[in-house]
Amino acid sequence: MTKRRPGPVMLDVVGLTLSEDDIRRIDHPLTGGVILFARNFDDRAQLCSLTKQIRDVRDDILIAVDHEGGRVQRFRTDGFTHLPAMGKLGKLWHEDVFEATRVTTAVGYVLASELRACDIDLSFTPVLDLDYGTSAVIGDRAFDADPRVVAMLAKSLNHGLLLAGMANCGKHFPGHGFVAADSHHEIPVDERSLDEILSIDAQPYDWLGMSLAAVMPAHVIYPQVDPNPAGFSAKWLKEILRGKYRFDGVIFSDDLSMQGASAAGDVVTAAHAALDAGCDMVLICNSPEKADRLLREMKPVTDTVSQRRIKHLPGRGKVHGWEKMLAQPEYQAAKRLIAETFGG
Repeated sequence: MTKRRPGPVMLDVVGLTLSEDDIRRIDHPLTGGVILFARNFDDRAQLCSLTKQIRDVRDDILIAVDHEGGRVQRFRTDGFTHLPAMGKLGKLWHEDVFEATRVTTAVGYVLASELRACDIDLSFTPVLDLDYGTSAVIGDRAFDADPRVVAMLAKSLNHGLLLAGMANCGKHFPGHGFVAADSHHEIPVDERSLDEILSIDAQPYDWLGMSLAAVMPAHVIYPQVDPNPAGFSAKWLKEILRGKYRFDGVIFSDDLSMQGASAAGDVVTAAHAALDAGCDMVLICNSPEKADRLLREMKPVTDTVSQRRIKHLPGRGKVHGWEKMLAQPEYQAAKRLIAETFGG
């Protein structure tokens, strides 16, 4: 087991157990994180074995997953609660504000409790995009079309996450909901002005303030602001997010293998562009060949400020296990509230 300062690259693993190539990549000094997907899950025992294998290689590694609820939930069986899409919580808000905040906190608590019981540090949630009804890739992953509702429900979700020992990551800054194109397969372009974006889509990032532990920018180009996608733009990340909004948490790039990142060049060029623009950690997923090239060709990075931010994300620490979690009255109450509200 090797312990060292976290590197700026988060990558994935191929299957249910670590291969020799996985171990080599995780052990690389540029690696600082591992992101898991549905293909890495068969059951809880296997998942816990996998996270232990990762810790055995590097006990300083950050293990993350996209586990939002609704259609973006990587683990769904063997005891994992089926979490509602965030859009359902937005609908509940319009029926009963108090109940919506209470249930949303419960969703955050259950989400984080179950992941932490399997030694996963972070879920890339909440989605802070607005639901304009035009983006299929966002859709009901968003809480609502109103930035005020989005901010209030995200704050409740973040509270639940933190109560269970997990940080949060707001995404996709400054907003992906207005454009129809999916940045996984296209390069979305949002022609609106800076003032319009800041006065609507980006408002939750301003209002949530210190309650945001991390942010993931969008692979969207806003040409009236910068010719580069937001995740490769110093104007968006350094001037606006860090400067105007005084955000001092971790900035994760979105996946560099997505089509939306291709505007920044090949994977090595894009990684350096993202880090130079203000990202602390870059993600490369679903492309082992590109991950190998990135680790082989990327220049060494020793940004102690970024390393500090990553290392001190809230919630990383001792794991108590599934059985102890099940016995917690807080977990039982939160799970029961979700079942009573949404069925199951």
